Amino acid sequence: MSYSSDIAFTPAVKVIQARKGSRASYARLEEAGSWKTRVTPDLQAFIEAQTSVFLATANSEGQPYIQHRGGPPGFLKVLDDQTLGFVDFVGNRQYISLGNLQENPKVHLFLIDYAHRRRVKIWGEAHVVEEDPELTARLMPRNYKARASQVILVTINAWDANCPQHIPQRFDAADVAAAIEERDQRIAAMEAELATLRESLTAVDTATPSATDTDLKLKIRRPSSA
Repeated sequence: MSYSSDIAFTPAVKVIQARKGSRASYARLEEAGSWKTRVTPDLQAFIEAQTSVFLATANSEGQPYIQHRGGPPGFLKVLDDQTLGFVDFVGNRQYISLGNLQENPKVHLFLIDYAHRRRVKIWGEAHVVEEDPELTARLMPRNYKARASQVILVTINAWDANCPQHIPQRFDAADVAAAIEERDQRIAAMEAELATLRESLTAVDTATPSATDTDLKLKIRRPSSA
């Protein structure tokens, strides 16, 4: 019987899993349904929130290559429950990934969210689309300063989400700047509120006679007992 995880768990991998003691747990995973092959709502939300993805390809000789792709949140789009798409922006024009895909359409996408310590691995096959203005316009991030070269569509064969172990927690500079700005605005609002409160207390102190002044006025107004 075959499973979706067989795309990574080859016979050689399963032999090593058995030797190192993890095969039983992965066999239970297979029996429970193995890895998902369709995009779930949670996966779509994760994918379209990312600003970075690593694209792995290999040529006909099996030589692997990893290339980074980035953009604003949503640059990597879910087109349907088994298809992802993104605009391949003009870069250094080495075209290694494109050449590899002509020889071998198999790809792997690796997405990692350092802030929330989550990572997702996606296995699939890619198709390069050139000279399609309508599709390019559909996938091009709005107001993003980059030039489109072509579109890459990925058909998902399987995906898996890893545990957060050993992922260092890091934050994007833009997220840190936004958090600092929000903090500064809260501090400014509290300082303004405190200044208003101090002004109110000063006004009350000025308008209310002191105990000494009140006693003196009473003595002046009280008739003498002599």
